[in-house]
Amino acid sequence: MSATATLAGGCFWCTEAVYQNLAGVEAVESGYIGGSKANPTYEEVCSGSTGHAEAIRITYDPAVIGYGDLLDIFFATHDPTTLNRQGNDVGTQYRSAIFPHDAGQEAEARAAIERAQADWPSPIVTTIEPLATWHPAEDYHQKYWERVGDRNPYCMAVIPPKLQKLRKGFAERLRA
Repeated sequence: MSATATLAGGCFWCTEAVYQNLAGVEAVESGYIGGSKANPTYEEVCSGSTGHAEAIRITYDPAVIGYGDLLDIFFATHDPTTLNRQGNDVGTQYRSAIFPHDAGQEAEARAAIERAQADWPSPIVTTIEPLATWHPAEDYHQKYWERVGDRNPYCMAVIPPKLQKLRKGFAERLRA
């Protein structure tokens, strides 16, 4: 039986690229969550006016990879210590946030923050936010790295270091 995780860690192209490589991950969808506007567009979310975060929704097999593992990878592959910022991406739409789907996920999120804090010299500012309406991003954002990311200078600067961290710290979690 599949489970779902929803995470926001900056640009969704960059976060999506990390999770597509993991054994047990069945699907990764980029989208928007946590804001006030119904059916927001990419341009509206990027303006910072809707309150949404760029996020990913992961469908995974908990018999292969656990929610705690997904969270450990999340904290290792983005900077959870910068408020509303990942690198040059600045604004609440780039916040670090976890959107638990149930009380068990919320407890695991709190435990993952505690585990991850040992790896970061500054306080983790990742928020745990209530699950809200999920809005899938436009089709051209889906599987962006896989389709066109290597032709995008921004992606080439940001994604390969994330994938290197993933391979170095979580090689046993990668697809064969």
